[in-house]
Amino acid sequence: MSQTPPQPSRVRAEIDLDALRANVRALRARAPRSALMAVVKSDGYGHGALPCARAAIEAGAEWLGTATPQEALALRAAGVGGRIMCWLWTPGDPWREAVEADLDVSVSGMWALAEVTAAAREAGRPARVHLKADTGLGRNGCLPADWPELVSAALAGEAAGDLRVVGLWSHLACADEPGHASVADQLATFRRMVAHAEGEGVRPEVRHLANSPAVLTLPDTHFDLVRTGIAMYGVSPAPELGTAAELGLRPVMTLSASLALVKRAPAGHGVSYGHRYVTGRETVLGLVPVGYGDGVPRHASGRGPVLVGGEWRRVAGRIAMDQFVVDLDGQKVQEGAEAVLFGPGDRGEPTVQDWAEAADTIAYEIVTRIGSRVPRVYRGASA
Repeated sequence: MSQTPPQPSRVRAEIDLDALRANVRALRARAPRSALMAVVKSDGYGHGALPCARAAIEAGAEWLGTATPQEALALRAAGVGGRIMCWLWTPGDPWREAVEADLDVSVSGMWALAEVTAAAREAGRPARVHLKADTGLGRNGCLPADWPELVSAALAGEAAGDLRVVGLWSHLACADEPGHASVADQLATFRRMVAHAEGEGVRPEVRHLANSPAVLTLPDTHFDLVRTGIAMYGVSPAPELGTAAELGLRPVMTLSASLALVKRAPAGHGVSYGHRYVTGRETVLGLVPVGYGDGVPRHASGRGPVLVGGEWRRVAGRIAMDQFVVDLDGQKVQEGAEAVLFGPGDRGEPTVQDWAEAADTIAYEIVTRIGSRVPRVYRGASA
């Protein structure tokens, strides 16, 4: 379909859905014997859950994954069909609505099994349940010592017609650290816990362990289903694994703004709160109208890179809630000129990883924190 040139605006996040589709296809090729779950939690890692979910399905994703049931129910309400799994539950959450919406739900403990069983009885239909094992991450999931009790109770619920155990799963702690000893330990623990469940009579449709870094580098973890999150959006899960390009991925989001003001400032002029930056000579300052209220990390003050007029500039002074300043070093640009914070790097612009390093964080956080005040402009949307 034809693309409309981007219109000038304060700030915008352009989302390249063709790149997302290509990433999904590339990830499927990494795990050819496994089904693929496209994880669209946290509003599609900041990219927009619904457009990204639809594009991922078009590219061959058989499953969608969300953290909260509310995220999954919103996809259903928007007309998204197929298998959708959600895994972050708290007592009193909408179990019945999830069962009625034909969602797959995760259970990590006896309280959750009791709530989903009651909800299934109220709904008059069995719940589709994935039992989650804590194989060493130490977050959600059932510990090995408690696993036999949970499996036994789930089988009793299955015999009563209240639920079906359709999945057994876990999550890796250090798949993004090549050679980390915990990966082999978790894989062995997962196999033991799966073997126990299957020995007791569980017949899962899918067993799943691999996240994005494991999909890319650990084929022994792929099992029946792999869950791709950050990699689907064209962001490397960790610098140690390679850049996005080296991993065969293309970044999906480009964040840019239009300069709101360009002015000549004298030497010795303080810039932004606290005067952490003072001009060393007469120079030109450019005002970028985006700040931590939009998700630009304040920790990148003085370090965050921006491409303006074909040149890399750094944030001058502190990033404020709605704006920050770059020292243009005499460069002749006008108000309205584009300032690119990050993108694929094709035009020499910074990448998400560059901003992650500037803020002493991970690339996941950079894209996910871009707020709702930033409009998403979609390229490559289906007609």
